[in-house]
Amino acid sequence: MQPYFNKVTQAGYDQIAAEIETAKQDRPGKIKALSDARALGDLSENAEYSAAKRDLRHLESRLRYLKKQLKYAQVYEPTDNDVVEIGKSVTLQFEDDQSEEVFELVGNPEADIANNKISLSSPIGQALLGHTTGNVVTISSPNGDYQVKILAVKKTA
Repeated sequence: MQPYFNKVTQAGYDQIAAEIETAKQDRPGKIKALSDARALGDLSENAEYSAAKRDLRHLESRLRYLKKQLKYAQVYEPTDNDVVEIGKSVTLQFEDDQSEEVFELVGNPEADIANNKISLSSPIGQALLGHTTGNVVTISSPNGDYQVKILAVKKTA
């Protein structure tokens, strides 16, 4: 069975790698805090020890998760055309109220709706994938279907 690789942009890959490095740098401090808390005495009623142990476990868990994300990440380089794909920004016009919005299509690990970065597995991402400028696309969402017109597609830096 072939492993499944998540497509990500180069920026997304670099972001995951940077978070791994930060976590690795935080690790010695967490270990020292645990050691210092252990030296305080009775472990059964030592809140500092419990907190330090929990913090270290959380860091280790996050590190394992990020390493797995990186291991199964496949950096995708978008083509230089007007087809919607990962690594491109898409200007959409919502047909119901004629409002415009710009989204960047990214891989699952780097999705951030607050910054208009949508993943290709989101309802909008799935519907837009493979369409070109000028197309009107129907998007099926949990709140119902709606249509958008693709006004522009460009490769992000």
